[in-house]
Amino acid sequence: MQALTYTIIPLVAIIVGAAIAVARTPKPGFVSAMQHLAAGVVFAAAAAEILPQVMHQNSPSATLIGGAAGVALMLTLKALEGRAKGPVVLLGAIAIDILVDGLVLGLGFIAGAKAGLLLTVALTLEVLFFGLTVTTELGETITSKWKIVGVTALIGLLLPIGAVIATPVATLSGVWIAGFLSFGLMALLYLVTEELLTEAHEHPDNPLISAMFFVGFLGLLLLEELTG
Repeated sequence: MQALTYTIIPLVAIIVGAAIAVARTPKPGFVSAMQHLAAGVVFAAAAAEILPQVMHQNSPSATLIGGAAGVALMLTLKALEGRAKGPVVLLGAIAIDILVDGLVLGLGFIAGAKAGLLLTVALTLEVLFFGLTVTTELGETITSKWKIVGVTALIGLLLPIGAVIATPVATLSGVWIAGFLSFGLMALLYLVTEELLTEAHEHPDNPLISAMFFVGFLGLLLLEELTG
């Protein structure tokens, strides 16, 4: 249930992102910088917390199966987004992505409270920009700003649902946990390489913006060291 409580933080973030976007559209350079920052934080969380837990379980077959399932699901989401023609289909793909984020967060707390906390920080930054994306899509068909924020909030509720789905995994054997953690690891790596960084490079770039990736990465590593 600890994971369910912590999903409130990224849920608030996605609503805040939507509210900011309907009030004033952020400049492309700022969006790119923050996406680089979020990518660095998510990558650090995956490398420092989830990967060691996967290796600790020492179950190659479960790691392979879980990881392959994670890759297959994320590539399926990418295919759906690529075929999206209109806001409804694209929003559906984003909703599934948010559900997976909640699942990954739940799996993070299964790996340990520290891993869950760091993933909360990472995914909060990541879903903040999903809020911006959802708002942009809804703005094409909905004129009411309150309705846009409301629909975005409903999509954000998939975060705690994903965390609840992950809760029973904690009662399974180490082999199953290794498989699910490997699944979550692949999902996080996909979010970094195919979502955050890909979208970030669609905007104007410069060395300072690119450096934000490493600021995020080192910042989370420092947070990990300070929390012991």
